[in-house]
Amino acid sequence: VAKAPADGYTLLLGTTGTHSTNPVVYAKLPYDPIRDYAPVSLVAEAPFVLLVHPSLPVRSVKELITFAKTRPGELNYGSAGIGSSSHLGFEQFSLMAGIKMSHVPYKGLPLATGDTIAGNLTMTWDSISASAPMIRNGRLRALGIGSLKRSPLMADLPTIAEAALPGFELVSWYGVFAPANTPADIVRRLNAEIVKAVASPELREQYAALGATQVSNTPEEFAAMLKRDIAKWSKIARDTKIEMQ
Repeated sequence: VAKAPADGYTLLLGTTGTHSTNPVVYAKLPYDPIRDYAPVSLVAEAPFVLLVHPSLPVRSVKELITFAKTRPGELNYGSAGIGSSSHLGFEQFSLMAGIKMSHVPYKGLPLATGDTIAGNLTMTWDSISASAPMIRNGRLRALGIGSLKRSPLMADLPTIAEAALPGFELVSWYGVFAPANTPADIVRRLNAEIVKAVASPELREQYAALGATQVSNTPEEFAAMLKRDIAKWSKIARDTKIEMQ
């Protein structure tokens, strides 16, 4: 897409991984997330849910932080791999909470979630759609959600920001990009159509089944958000000494 004609007919559905975290942890990428693309609009957001094994004697984010402070390095968490959003999210959590935990990387969150259910891990993140059945049947306990606002899909679950760590945010976002140098009038037309489509009731139901919510913004807002995201994850990677791959 980065090398496609800048005529508005070739678009990319980018993600947190492709445009925010991969540039932070991979030394060489075949694209530049800022220079090679024109942001058009966000289309969806899927927050991460903080999940612990039910045997852990905590029932809130505050209790987890207090418990972890008495056992530095003893609690462990599973992620989708070194430098993944779930890894960076736990590093962000640990920095803000002032705790130390052990990282166990997996090849995907389903494996980490499975080991948390089995009691081999203390905790992990997962999506609303993947975790909801396990929460309902008591195989996992949800302590908080990574969005800044409560999700209508889990309205009773507090955000981590409101529960203990103001400003904490960990979500997977999805957005549409055009090739760089796409004329501004084409980007504006694309944005208007996407914003209209994202607001449709039909999409709301489809998104809910995937554990996601509808979001949209202007190209300028999307570009600013992307720069903030990269700066945030870059600082966390530096502060926690996550080596570039």
